[in-house]
Amino acid sequence: MRKKILGLIILMLFGIIFGQNILIYMDSAQSDHLRAYGVAYWCLQQGYNVEWLLNYRGGSFLTPYSEDIEQVCNVRGVSYTPVDGPTVAQIYSTIENSNMEVVLLEKAPEVGVYVPPTHDPWDDAVRLALEYAQIPYETVWDPEVLTGKLSKFDWLHLHHEDFTGQFGKFYASYRNALWYQKDVVLNQNTARELGFAKVPEMKKAVARKIKEYVANGGFLFAMCSATDSYDIGLAAENVDIVDTPFDGDPPDPDCQDKLDFSKTLAFENFTLITDPMVYEFSDIDVKPDRTTRIIDNDDRYFTLFDFSAKYDPVPTMLVQDHTSVIPDFLGQTTAFKGATVKKNVIILGKYEGTDVAKYIHGNFGKGTFTFLGGHDPEDYAHYIGDPPTDLSLHKNSPGYRLILNNVLFPAAQKKEKKT
Repeated sequence: MRKKILGLIILMLFGIIFGQNILIYMDSAQSDHLRAYGVAYWCLQQGYNVEWLLNYRGGSFLTPYSEDIEQVCNVRGVSYTPVDGPTVAQIYSTIENSNMEVVLLEKAPEVGVYVPPTHDPWDDAVRLALEYAQIPYETVWDPEVLTGKLSKFDWLHLHHEDFTGQFGKFYASYRNALWYQKDVVLNQNTARELGFAKVPEMKKAVARKIKEYVANGGFLFAMCSATDSYDIGLAAENVDIVDTPFDGDPPDPDCQDKLDFSKTLAFENFTLITDPMVYEFSDIDVKPDRTTRIIDNDDRYFTLFDFSAKYDPVPTMLVQDHTSVIPDFLGQTTAFKGATVKKNVIILGKYEGTDVAKYIHGNFGKGTFTFLGGHDPEDYAHYIGDPPTDLSLHKNSPGYRLILNNVLFPAAQKKEKKT
């Protein structure tokens, strides 16, 4: 404790002697929450250290004073205020005596997005967020994953993908659609080129490679169908769970009993849905009736947990927001049945009064994984073919903030957990 107090005093004196900082506040007064993350990322790219003030005014950012940082904030429409040494000292004092913490961000993470090289008839919320926040990223797909290209990334995102080889289970509704037929041909050709007899075997190999990436220290973030289909692909490593329309032969009749839950990251004890005419992978997913709320979703929310910033800084980082109650949004995978979530997985957000989780986090090897159910935080029931969400109309989206928390998470300086 004495060392920490001494350190804070040194920081206070440094601020008093050497001048101002810039506070990018993240409470309801912020004009553009999403681009504020992009400014923090830009600062890291330029070599500025950024302090993430967990639970202070919605998870604010504190940077050294620079006219360049001011200019970037002004150009991007991000609210900020210069703060002098005494004010910084007051902020540190407030943090020290509250459920708050200072986390140092030091390096701009290298961001990768797993996505096929085709134009899918839906949008990826993470790509929308990255592009709006002006955070650079690279795309990768199966050939890059299987040839060891993931090691260059600090952070990898999986969105509306299918790691079971069932082509998203769109067969019942879209098998005659041109985009679906092109997707099937692309995957089949890619599997052959990479030496796999069937697409499911390629997808399961990709899932294993991504698991190795996490074990070696990677940060994995997934949304929508990538969450449950990924773990299903891992559990089904040595069994055929795919029906005839997808790989030419029926699934193993005992495939459910042959699943190996010890190989998954987040889920266990789930029941497969192998019927090709059902738009669902398993009973992990929980969703409300799509017909009940299409335009107005005011009475559908999930709630973020309140963690101890000093003792649990990692989950605290992941739930930073200007509200703890987030409007819900559907996806092929909307939320996670509590009974299927492994006991060592941290629930970050759930539906009040239920065991249904929306947002979860865990560790594997040297890395971490974070899964968020749903497809688009600002489009309650995003359908195939709908236009992309215009984030300039949702600058303060609390749901999109959860995505961008995850993007900055790998930049955080590691701290030993307090005892």
